[in-house]
Amino acid sequence: MRVSSRWVARYTRPGHAPEHAPEDVGPRLDSRPGAGPRTPGRNAFRVIFGAGLWEIPMLAERPASQSAPVACAGNFTLLPLDLPGPLLIAARRFGDMRGFFLETYSARDFALLGIVESFVQDNHSLSARLGTVRGLHLQRPPCAQAKLIRVLRGAILDIAVDLRAGSPSRGRHVAVELSAENARQLYVPVGFAHGFCTLTADVEVAYKVSTPYAPEAEVAIAWDDPDLALPWPVTAGAAMLSERDRAAPRLRDMPPPFP
Repeated sequence: MRVSSRWVARYTRPGHAPEHAPEDVGPRLDSRPGAGPRTPGRNAFRVIFGAGLWEIPMLAERPASQSAPVACAGNFTLLPLDLPGPLLIAARRFGDMRGFFLETYSARDFALLGIVESFVQDNHSLSARLGTVRGLHLQRPPCAQAKLIRVLRGAILDIAVDLRAGSPSRGRHVAVELSAENARQLYVPVGFAHGFCTLTADVEVAYKVSTPYAPEAEVAIAWDDPDLALPWPVTAGAAMLSERDRAAPRLRDMPPPFP
C-alpha cells in the first residue's frame, strides 16, 4: 500500500510514537540505541507505557495552530479555511502526568462559533487498512445531514465538496488532516458531500449528524471523479473501497443532489 508521503511523513518519522502508543505523545525518551533516558522538555511529563518511556507535552500551553484563529469560544478555536461553510475546529487540551483532558463538544460554545444544528446521532467507524477511502457520501433533502467529524485513533485526510445549488464555490472542496494527535474537528454543513482517506492503519472516526440515517435518501458520488480533482493521497489501484463506493457514478451523471 502506497500513500502520498505529503500526508503520512509525520506519522512515520524516526522516533515518533508507534500507533499502539497513547495518542498525542512526543518522541520516546529512551529510543536512541545505547542512550539513557533524556530529560523531558520544560512543559512535558514523562510517562511509562508498555516497554517505553514517552514524553507528553503540556498541551494547554501549546498553540493549536500557526495560522491566525478566526474565532474562539470556550476551549475551542476556529482555524481558517479557503471555502465558506465548512469549519475547522481546534480543541484545547490540558495535559499532566496522568495524560490529558479535553472537551470535544459544547452546544453553547459551538453556537457562538456558528454551529447551531442539533445533532441527533453519533456514529463510529473503524478502518483497518492504511489507504481506506470512505465516500463521497451525502443524504438528499429533506434528510440532508450536517456532520461534525473527529478522529479517535490514527489520522485521515478529510474532504468536503460544495454541492450547494447556486453556490459560487460549487464543485470546490476543502481537504484537512484530522488526527487523534491534533484533536481537530471538521464541521461539514448541509449541501456538501463528504469522504475521507486513512493515513494510518486502524483508524477510528467518530462523527455527529444532524438528521438520522435514511437509506432512501443516501447518495454516493465517485470518490475519484476527475471533474472534482480531489487531492486523495492514494491511487485508484491501491485504495481500499466498498463495492458501493467503487461503483458510484460521477457527479455529472446524476441529478443534482441539492437542487
